[in-house]
Amino acid sequence: MKLKPGDKLENITLPNIDGINFDINEIKGKKTLLTFYRFASCPFCNLRINELISKNNELDDNFKIIAVFDSSLKKLNYLKKHEAPFTILADEKRIYFKKYDIERSIAKFIKGSILKAPKIFKAMMKGFIPLEFKASLLTIPVDILIKEDGTIHKVHYGIDTADHLTFKQIKDFSKR
Repeated sequence: MKLKPGDKLENITLPNIDGINFDINEIKGKKTLLTFYRFASCPFCNLRINELISKNNELDDNFKIIAVFDSSLKKLNYLKKHEAPFTILADEKRIYFKKYDIERSIAKFIKGSILKAPKIFKAMMKGFIPLEFKASLLTIPVDILIKEDGTIHKVHYGIDTADHLTFKQIKDFSKR
């Protein structure tokens, strides 16, 4: 089912980057950005993680970020170099990707690869080089802003492989 504002997420339980199970109940009472990404070494995804880390101090102290990757726990090791101050999860079996109709699209992959090529080069200049493609290249990201009561405030299903909510939208929501 596609998510929409007002929906409540059912329990999400997945291993985090350190292999410890995360439970969605850990964010109760906190505003949250829940993002579904492509594979762990995706240049677009790593550039976005880097942006969220570099601007994390601009977000409200009670705001949480949860990043879910279409990758195995082993492949999440690629992301450890970020030393992210937020939770990164592995959904190797795509349980929640399927449950929330997170799309795979050849057309949107091509669109993102062509129109967002400068972002790919920027990511590679920062060292985010995809050495392995062990998950789907075709997964399209989804950003979900969740209110303190657990209901969805906003859902953004990407229009291509690099499309996300703007940082300003995330920051404004965190400060409300």
